[in-house]
Amino acid sequence: MGIAVALGLGLGLGLGLGLPAAQATVIGTMTRAQPVTEARIDTLAATERATWRDYLARSRALMERDKAALAAERKSGAAPAEEQARLHGDSGMPLKQPPAWYASPEARHVADNIVSFQTPAGGWGKNVNRTGHLRRKGEHYAPIDDDPSGGVILAAKGWNYVGTIDNDATTTELAFLARVVTAVPGAAGDAGNPYRKAFDRGVNYLLDAQYPNGGFPQVYPLQGGYHDAVTYNDNAFAQVADLLAAVAARQGDYAFVAPELAARARAAHERAIRVLVASQIRVNGQLTGWCQQHDALTLAPVGARNFEPVALSSSETSRLLTLLMRLPQPSPDIVAAIDAGAAWLKRVAVYDVAWTAKGENGRFLEARPGAGPMWARMYDIGTMKPIFGDRDGTIHTDVNELSKERRDGYGWYGTGPASALAAYAKWAEKRTAASR
Repeated sequence: MGIAVALGLGLGLGLGLGLPAAQATVIGTMTRAQPVTEARIDTLAATERATWRDYLARSRALMERDKAALAAERKSGAAPAEEQARLHGDSGMPLKQPPAWYASPEARHVADNIVSFQTPAGGWGKNVNRTGHLRRKGEHYAPIDDDPSGGVILAAKGWNYVGTIDNDATTTELAFLARVVTAVPGAAGDAGNPYRKAFDRGVNYLLDAQYPNGGFPQVYPLQGGYHDAVTYNDNAFAQVADLLAAVAARQGDYAFVAPELAARARAAHERAIRVLVASQIRVNGQLTGWCQQHDALTLAPVGARNFEPVALSSSETSRLLTLLMRLPQPSPDIVAAIDAGAAWLKRVAVYDVAWTAKGENGRFLEARPGAGPMWARMYDIGTMKPIFGDRDGTIHTDVNELSKERRDGYGWYGTGPASALAAYAKWAEKRTAASR
């Protein structure tokens, strides 16, 4: 299994681990990811086309329904001013409060906000503080950002991220609703309860959003561009898979879930795991890790925003490995995927450098003997060297060359994979012990 990739960007690599270079090390520019279209579907095997065409038609119909519902509300007059506060911190949906708190007026208000802003398709927008006011008639379902900086692809002006799994959206709303349903007397057994109805609609939204091959787009109904890619970036896919597994298990906060919905969630989770294993990148016959985005139709690695080029990603690979290691009875191909992903993380760890702040000059990579391990966020697929993208779409091998805004505004280096490797060591030890 795995997507075979023989060549990466590769050319013109300078001083390796992103240390200050004597000359520019721009090695290319971003290539836009392709959306899901009829023309691209026509290139698939004949046996796959009908299912994908049905999916695309359903997505378009749902977007038109969302738009029509909002337009109908606005016929009576001007739309209310958008007052939903964009996030600058907490989302207002804490998931670690004592169980009794979720029956409190404070929690009920958050749940009411969530219900009021659910789209007709069943999802939610992102970056909203849910402690705010309830949605007013004619108010947009999601905060709208029509600024295309960073390569944002708009379905239409004023229509952006209307239903998404980006930035923890939808999965967090569903997890919060589940806690409220469980805590509020009578809610779990009453299918007509607004919290349970919103939860069921939200889970069905995720099931509708899942691609025929098991992947999930970042935005649904489909928005186009890189948003249509199977999105591992920022752990979006992993969080959906985790939630589907919890729904399928019908335990704890999810004990109220109807058996039929749980069965559908279980099947969707299984499909998600299959596409995850199938999309792992194979280079020269050797399995490695995963990229932030993979093409919806081919599973080939694709770029996203201007500063997110095609690359293997240590952060996303770490989270996906954690997802796979949680499976109670992994098949041989899943075990192979885990072993290979962990081995790749070990190979690409960097030492003797530090990612540090330099006052007004922002963050830089500098030599620091004995430091490490840490990991670059992105690695060129062909060379396994760190690469970095800038706002203008250029791709660099030296992070210090990036504009200050991008050096400071993105997690180019981190130590997160160390936790995944520690978990892998325990997982491998347990498997060894079980086989004796």
